[in-house]
Amino acid sequence: MTRLARRLALTLCAAGVLAGCDPSLPPPPPGSTLTAETIATRETPERLQFKGVLADKPIHLLVNNCKVYKVDAAEGENVSWTLVLEGEFYPLPTICVNQSLTEGKGFITAFIGRQAFGAGGCCSGQPEYRSKDGLTWKPH
Repeated sequence: MTRLARRLALTLCAAGVLAGCDPSLPPPPPGSTLTAETIATRETPERLQFKGVLADKPIHLLVNNCKVYKVDAAEGENVSWTLVLEGEFYPLPTICVNQSLTEGKGFITAFIGRQAFGAGGCCSGQPEYRSKDGLTWKPH
């Protein structure tokens, strides 16, 4: 194997390992009855959440780490998250650099700006999506 081929193989292996890294929510404090999702929801700024009506149904959405989640009531004071949008696949590791939820008339727009490690600017893949119900998303 040539030196260049070896370097390329190592780079691809490292990229594959890093791409598998998905930062998770920090665990709740010991003794807490609240889940990590509940704590994260409470700590998420209002500008990164949408609580309203879409397609004649109430819905609560939240964007966290460039992924959009539907927030539902759970046991006690807790909530649970269901992933509804994470954007398109990108072959190299990325980091979330810009995210938002913007309400329109009868729709919501999500901006999930991921940047490839070592790259400048924004964004890898399609960053903007629109939904009329909060569950089905189309690139915008």
